[in-house]
Amino acid sequence: MKQKPLIIISALAENHAIGVNNTLPWRLPNDMKRFKQLTYGFPMIMGRKTYESMKGLLPGRKHIVMSRKEPQHSTKDLVFVNDIDSAIKETKGSEKAYIIGGSFIYALFMDIATHMELTHIHHRFEKADTFFPAIDDNQWKVTSQIEHPIDEKHAFEFTYKTYQRI
Repeated sequence: MKQKPLIIISALAENHAIGVNNTLPWRLPNDMKRFKQLTYGFPMIMGRKTYESMKGLLPGRKHIVMSRKEPQHSTKDLVFVNDIDSAIKETKGSEKAYIIGGSFIYALFMDIATHMELTHIHHRFEKADTFFPAIDDNQWKVTSQIEHPIDEKHAFEFTYKTYQRI
């Protein structure tokens, strides 16, 4: 049986920074639109801190929150689990699932993810306190990339890259 696509999705800086004080250190509206386009209609697996940093549930997506704490009350669109197997089981019935962070969750899924949708921001964020794990070039190949220049809404250049496990 072919494995369901498990797709890591993240934006990361040149120094692999992904967060500071449980928030994004940048504002990239087109990247947020792309995140919504890709994840809409599919389950998203995340850690508790990522879930808590959100301003509520994102519409049209099941939120699967991994936490070592006592599970909270679950609903149709919000489920709390304690481990990877339970998280993956909660994606049943969907053709693919997205892993949306944070750092610890990315590291847990790095060896089993089938694809990555990464936004590489061409800047270093020195005050960051959360980082994306190292990417082993022997395990991944870039299958597409799109450059995005600085403009009136985007203070940094960035590149969307789609990766597939080799």
